[in-house]
Amino acid sequence: MLTGAALLQIAAIALGVTVAVTALTLLLLRALPRAGIAARTAVAIGGALVAVVASTVVIAVQMYLSRHDFTVLLWVIGASALCSVVATPLVIGRAVGASLTSLRTATRRVGDGDVVEPSRTGMAELDALSVELAETSRRLEESRARVAELDAARRQFFAWISHDLRTPLAGVRAMAEALDDGTAPDRAEYVRTLRGKAETLDGMVSDLFELSKLQTGTFRIRPEPVELLDLVSDAVADCRHAAARRGITIDQDGIDGRLVFVDPRELTRVVGNLLGNSLRYAPPNSTVLVRADGLADGRLVLSVLDQGPGVAAEDLGRMFEVGWRADAARSESDGAPGAGLGLAIVRGIVEAHGGSVAAHSSDEGFRLDVTLPAAEG
Repeated sequence: MLTGAALLQIAAIALGVTVAVTALTLLLLRALPRAGIAARTAVAIGGALVAVVASTVVIAVQMYLSRHDFTVLLWVIGASALCSVVATPLVIGRAVGASLTSLRTATRRVGDGDVVEPSRTGMAELDALSVELAETSRRLEESRARVAELDAARRQFFAWISHDLRTPLAGVRAMAEALDDGTAPDRAEYVRTLRGKAETLDGMVSDLFELSKLQTGTFRIRPEPVELLDLVSDAVADCRHAAARRGITIDQDGIDGRLVFVDPRELTRVVGNLLGNSLRYAPPNSTVLVRADGLADGRLVLSVLDQGPGVAAEDLGRMFEVGWRADAARSESDGAPGAGLGLAIVRGIVEAHGGSVAAHSSDEGFRLDVTLPAAEG
């Protein structure tokens, strides 16, 4: 029976030998910074086995085994250690090396713009890395598609805005030349028309400036409790002449007594843009309805409903994009020139208030909704 002192001596010898061998193993690994996984694995496993073997041999010597027993012990330990040092790194190194090669190939494909699928190696960490790489490739593909879409929209927008600016400018130039040459049949009418075209251009430039602030993050609102009726009344007053020209009546429902927490100037612009869109496409001699409905969470939905044909279902989500128009050719045959920015500005202003926008086609007609925060009464 071994005494406690003997057991402590054995433990101390094993610990000392293990510490010495581990230190040598770490020094060797540091001296091999460019070694492959298989080689470093062999060194690490070899160091552990050498520590075990060395501790066993030193303790066996201390125990005074017979020469025969000691020789057998050395052969058993040596054979087992050699097989472990050679076989284990070979198996692990090849598996890890193949997995890393697969990951390297997948990474190169991601760099070339491909979408990759996750691979299964049986190693949890490498499998997780492969899944993350596949997800990254998918997000990059979505980002590239979005960038391409935005770039195409940007080019189309600049083409459209150039056309929309060029048309009134051409009219202004022609009328100015007629006035200068004295060939204008009615100078007063020409002057009134020139003033109207100048106002159109001013509105387009104002819209572009407003949109630039929304897109660059410099747009600021100053919300305050405001009577919704006052805002709607101001917007309706601005649209009265346009409505009268087409015989359109603007009605209100549920507006009175509503209090909203908004920037009054900007929300008046929102309502005006919504009404302008409805007046442009509503049938002559029809009715446009401005309605407010409260939600259970305290917010308010302001709707503008017209009896026009609306847009196709697949275009409902695009109505608030910059430059979008139902007419792809963007002709001005409807007598409503502009850069197609009105609804994009509506979305930007409403989202700056923490609200949202939506478009709906129904049996009642075509409806544009904005959801706004309500003020406590």
